[in-house]
Amino acid sequence: MKHIFLTGAGGFVGRQVLKALKESGHRVTVSLRPGRPLPEGYAADATVETADLFAESQDWWQARLAGMDAVIHAAWQVEPGRYLDNPSNLDCVEGSLRLARAATAAGVRHFVGLGTCVEYRLPGDHLTVESPLEPVTLYAAAKLALFQMLTAYFATTGTDFTWCRLFYLYGEGEHSARLVPYVRSQLERQERVKLSAGTQLRDYLDVTEAGRQIATVIETGQTGPVNICSGKPVTIRAMVEAIADTYGRRDLLDFGTAAIHPSDPLAVVGVSNLRRPGSSGI
Repeated sequence: MKHIFLTGAGGFVGRQVLKALKESGHRVTVSLRPGRPLPEGYAADATVETADLFAESQDWWQARLAGMDAVIHAAWQVEPGRYLDNPSNLDCVEGSLRLARAATAAGVRHFVGLGTCVEYRLPGDHLTVESPLEPVTLYAAAKLALFQMLTAYFATTGTDFTWCRLFYLYGEGEHSARLVPYVRSQLERQERVKLSAGTQLRDYLDVTEAGRQIATVIETGQTGPVNICSGKPVTIRAMVEAIADTYGRRDLLDFGTAAIHPSDPLAVVGVSNLRRPGSSGI
């Protein structure tokens, strides 16, 4: 059993990481905003409150990371509709760097950060961790810059570093504006679903499984970049039709009534390199 500090524990991904860590028997301390408890059904062993974790000093973090075996940094400012080019991404980088330096100073042996598949040069239907990197938004550039800085920084310390790149997640706690909740909401109201042609290839993964995969790197000690993905290509059309079939209402799907955004990649599909407990290699 390890003692892990988890940021972003109340978020879409973080809560699933927390659940997976607790199921594996680990002790988990989480950071939360005042008045913002964990979602119902989720519990940590201890909590630390901060109004803005990205504004805290290195000394503040160091005191709170004392005795921790690992840090999983799942927090980021991702305001729906604004985060891709929001200058707050720069604040997240600065705050994350202070957190990383504090982790090393506190003797933490493993630091896990969360990245994104859009760090890669897109489109790509076979994205390995060796694939070219070429972000096109401030959000993706900030994530990639943090990965590169922390890779170089932790190489000079005794702290292991893992960077988990998330692909297209869906499931519990997902924002209502995202594709899957939108489709379900329209179908439940028996209203028409406006969609693009749906020809784009995606790598979809239930967020519950993503949480398990991220927690797995604590067990295996795997370092470096790790694709958190299914590795299975599926068109957006096929994904939406599968949802509609659970309602028996494919007739409500209006494909081709919404344009594909010019910046929307035609293919984003990963190749998993996740080591499983007990495996001998990647």
